Amino acid sequence: MATLLRSKLSNVATSVSNKSQAKMSGMFARMGFQAATDEEAVGFAHCDDLDMEHRQGLQMDILKSDGGEEGGETPLEGDIHYQRDGTGPLPPSASKEAGVCSELSGQGKPKITAWEAGWNVTNAIQGMFVLGLPYAILHGGYLGLFLIIFAAVVCCYTGKILIACLYEENEDGEIVRVRDSYVDIANACCAPRFPTLGGRIVNVAQIIELVMTCILYVVVSGNLMYNSFPNLPVSQKSWSIIATAVLLPCAFLKNLKAVSKFSLLCTLAHFVINILVIAYCLSRARDWAWDKVKFYIDVKKFPISIGIIVFSYTSQIFLPSLEGNMQNPKEFHCMMNWTHIAACILKGLFALVAYLTWADETKEVITDNLPSTIRAVVNIFLVAKALLSYPLPFFAAVEVLERSLFQDGNRAFFPNCYGGDGRLKSWGLTLRCALVVFTLLMAIYVPHFALLMGLTGSLTGAGLCFLLPSLFHLKLLWRKLLWHHVFFDVAIFVIGGICSVSGFIHSLEGLIEAFRTNAED
Repeated sequence: MATLLRSKLSNVATSVSNKSQAKMSGMFARMGFQAATDEEAVGFAHCDDLDMEHRQGLQMDILKSDGGEEGGETPLEGDIHYQRDGTGPLPPSASKEAGVCSELSGQGKPKITAWEAGWNVTNAIQGMFVLGLPYAILHGGYLGLFLIIFAAVVCCYTGKILIACLYEENEDGEIVRVRDSYVDIANACCAPRFPTLGGRIVNVAQIIELVMTCILYVVVSGNLMYNSFPNLPVSQKSWSIIATAVLLPCAFLKNLKAVSKFSLLCTLAHFVINILVIAYCLSRARDWAWDKVKFYIDVKKFPISIGIIVFSYTSQIFLPSLEGNMQNPKEFHCMMNWTHIAACILKGLFALVAYLTWADETKEVITDNLPSTIRAVVNIFLVAKALLSYPLPFFAAVEVLERSLFQDGNRAFFPNCYGGDGRLKSWGLTLRCALVVFTLLMAIYVPHFALLMGLTGSLTGAGLCFLLPSLFHLKLLWRKLLWHHVFFDVAIFVIGGICSVSGFIHSLEGLIEAFRTNAED
């Protein structure tokens, strides 16, 4: 009896200790100091430095995986959330943290405010790919400016209806959250006939977008370095190879803890660079070429501009996780409104002011138009930002591929790439290195920032931001929709489909032509 009593007292003491640690972790998380939990898990990392939603997603994913072990529902095939969901090896520290989190009763996962959520969205839609928007105005004139506004309105609306698809009315007439991710929504739309088809489609789109983002980072690094030091006997392809050599250690990444420390600084530095570019343009306001901005479009190149603009607004893929992490989800709509209004104003002003300054001489990456005295400094900062941003989409793409192809239990296409001790096998590391080399080869043979950006925006950007949200909204909630919602969804689907097909065809033609030219050289 004495032994049993001592055992119970010990368990109680351990439980109290764990709860106090969890409460302290939650307190620090709310204060902005994120604990390093589950270093192997990754929330969505898209295009630009989404470090905050990455860190917030770590604890959310731990709690979800714990819930599944305690008898929760098993996620559908394809619902990978960019983490291993407990099927892959976790480090001991992660397991301990997960145990601590599971001790919380009534506390829930750490939440973020509407301002923090807005910062995440702002990072996604106002990243360094904004540098290609003046080039879109070059081929679209005032219609390009209108498209920047139109894309902001549509992406804001589709973001809201995508979140609406996460909720359903229960038997008591209450609106409850029944889904957690974009993949969940896609699977629900294809059920019961093809319960995993939608998730696979969304995952393929995610992989394409993430890999193309990595390629764009290599392209922009080579482009910026070549134009910063034109007198050096180093070609753009050689600069891309040098950049890839620096990025090759990404294949050995086990977590993004070290990289995430620099993400916020990189994002702030990018905002400073944007302000410097606008300040330089304003200093030349007397020479602005207003007569060059016209109501015309370049029929051949404007569809590429559509893809560029759409790609700069992509954020839908991580919105479900972001909304689920908010302290007050009712503030989500307001947050989406002010973030997209701010993005629309800033992007429109940046694109217009930059185009007015350089007019027909506007280049694919606008910083290449800056005077040589300041171009090198600005471009070096941008290259550093691109190189530090590369690991985020790369690691997320690796997680998706490993989870889908190598770690999906009996449904996996290939053997597990991790050994029994949790270490990555040598052939798995070789595949990671091959992915890095693939991004280099694409950057070498198609070193055209605008074409690649337009192709990605037309293919996956339009699909994930325009087509799928409107289609899912109609499929899941059509009985409760008002007529104007149905009209908007159908209109967005039709217009988005036309723009997507047109932009994809023209971008693909340009890429094929560029590929042939580079092959001949």
